[in-house]
Amino acid sequence: MLAAYVSSLQPQDPLAGLTVGERPEPAAPPGWARVQVRAAALNHHDLFSLRGVGLPEDRLPMILGCDASGVTDDGREVVVHSVISSPGWQGEATLDPGRSLLSEVHQGTLAEQVVVPESNLVDKPTELSHEEAACLPTAWLTAYKMLHVGAGVTPGATVLVQGAGGGVATAALQIGRATGYRMWATSRSSQRRSRALEIGADAAFEPGERLPERVDAVLETVGAATWAHSLRSLRPGGTVVLSGATTGDEVGRAGFAHIFFRQLRVVGATMGNREQLGRVLELARVTGVRPVIDRVLPLSRAADGLAALAAGEVFGKVVLVP
Repeated sequence: MLAAYVSSLQPQDPLAGLTVGERPEPAAPPGWARVQVRAAALNHHDLFSLRGVGLPEDRLPMILGCDASGVTDDGREVVVHSVISSPGWQGEATLDPGRSLLSEVHQGTLAEQVVVPESNLVDKPTELSHEEAACLPTAWLTAYKMLHVGAGVTPGATVLVQGAGGGVATAALQIGRATGYRMWATSRSSQRRSRALEIGADAAFEPGERLPERVDAVLETVGAATWAHSLRSLRPGGTVVLSGATTGDEVGRAGFAHIFFRQLRVVGATMGNREQLGRVLELARVTGVRPVIDRVLPLSRAADGLAALAAGEVFGKVVLVP
């Protein structure tokens, strides 16, 4: 079967380690199911894997991809939840110390077929296309958890999303707008600020710009470049929810004084569980909100999609179809 996989680790030139070619078709062990992939979405996680982050060389070749929508061998249309719990784990999936994502220990979704535990399958609503559904399991699930679990705010609150344009950021703006929040966004690009307004932001600002008022929560995926602004932008008692750091985690000043004097909360968020993914799918079905898809490419052009993601040329999600 055709797949996009890591054939060698190239930290300085990640795309040099990518191969798009034939891999053996997977067999499903007991308790697992095989899914014929109809669409798969790219994430920054794929670029991290190509650099060797969380992926040691002894696991190569490793098929990339966390997100997929497809059809099981018995004809069930499903969306794949990519958090794989360790054997015997019974608690919250994202708190399992031994958890992994697809493409870390088990082969990923950028292929014609993928096998996953049966418990990781969620029924795809008929109202969503496979391309739309494939965007939800990582970016949209993370954004949902940040806003509805981590932020500790209720509809009507003002929420700042740093770095409009990325998959999580665009999802957060759309989810927030659909569920009654006042959503603000930042971006270096005037074009992206305009796009943010189109998809749900009530206001958009340049990075570091002084805001008209302090906000109730900040959703932070950018990291070092926006961290100080995130802390300064919060009202006393507000919350910054952190789920990524695409510009790195080396900050010159951590802002400790802001945190303790204003009694701010810093909350980490990683993905979400299967039940939360079900809620995201239901939210999309009921409200009609749909992910922003930057482009749809054939699986054979996975390198083009990953190059665009690495260059910051993407607004929303890149989807690959076998």
